[in-house]
Amino acid sequence: QVQLVESGGGLAQPGGSLRLSCAVTGLSLDDYAIGWFRQAPGKGREAVSCISSSDGTRSDATSYADSVKGRFTISRDNAKNTVYLQMNSLKPEDTAVYYCAAAYSGFPRNPDEYDYWGQGTQVTVSS
Repeated sequence: QVQLVESGGGLAQPGGSLRLSCAVTGLSLDDYAIGWFRQAPGKGREAVSCISSSDGTRSDATSYADSVKGRFTISRDNAKNTVYLQMNSLKPEDTAVYYCAAAYSGFPRNPDEYDYWGQGTQVTVSS
């Protein structure tokens, strides 16, 4: 059974940091790209960052939304089958539920191309 479990969300002050974790069971990060998405109240699901599978020509490729470039960093620990999202210099507009998802094919930004999803973790940035 495939499971993606996010953790690490919470309340942070503007300018602060949080590190989200996505623990994956039932599939290998060698074969799946992992994406982080977020959804704020009343808004659609937005792609935040993606890291490619370990195999293939895109090995270790990463991508970021323009709104988080230079502030967020995605990384992967294959031994723990876990993907991280380090979020620095947080802004109130980063407030959202953050989801991780797994995609077998490619390096997608479209959430419809992802096969498995976690339940989400709330991130709130407020003073």
